Amino acid sequence: MRTRFENQLELLNTELIRMGSLIEAAINSAVRSLINRDVQQAKDAILSDADIDEKEKEIESLCLKLLLQQQPVAKDLRLISAALKMITDMERIGDQAADIAEISVYLSEGPEVCDPVAINKMAQETIKMVSESINAFVRRDLDLVEKVIKHDDIVDQMFLSVRNDLIRLILEKPDNGARILDLLMIAKYLERIGDHATNIAEWVKFSITGEQKNYPREDLS
Repeated sequence: MRTRFENQLELLNTELIRMGSLIEAAINSAVRSLINRDVQQAKDAILSDADIDEKEKEIESLCLKLLLQQQPVAKDLRLISAALKMITDMERIGDQAADIAEISVYLSEGPEVCDPVAINKMAQETIKMVSESINAFVRRDLDLVEKVIKHDDIVDQMFLSVRNDLIRLILEKPDNGARILDLLMIAKYLERIGDHATNIAEWVKFSITGEQKNYPREDLS
């Protein structure tokens, strides 16, 4: 019985890694579509949201089966409960990647208002946070958890820098104000993705230690 349970937990790890790969690819595709002004790449990122939603349902079903059939306690119960919380944040990351892609489609239809290099750098940092938060769960790695949580401050600072640059650009080019605000919205979505990655890391910490000193933010959208 225990061997079967451990095999199912291993499957849970595998499925979380797969969902993580999907959301990482979605973020990257959405931002690359902005940089390359590639409408098809943006549409691919939007369509991938359905795959992410489906993977969330599959993992949720697996977790519920583990809870009902195996009736886990203590550490195992925390692990499965944390996974259920994690996939909620992961699904929202997929939604926000799709939102970025939708804005990118609109921006591709007009003149480029600024070099999106800073937004690209911010995106790469958020992808790193997402990847490491999931790796922390699989490896049961508290050091990696703390690294992800601390890294959120870096992403927040990057957002503030991008925001200030874009505000200055609006003052310089008021005719392009609406398009620049769309870029600001993309940066805000990336900042929220960093927050979701931090939430994931906090749930990983809970699954390992049973402690929640910094309660994950439940109101992120």
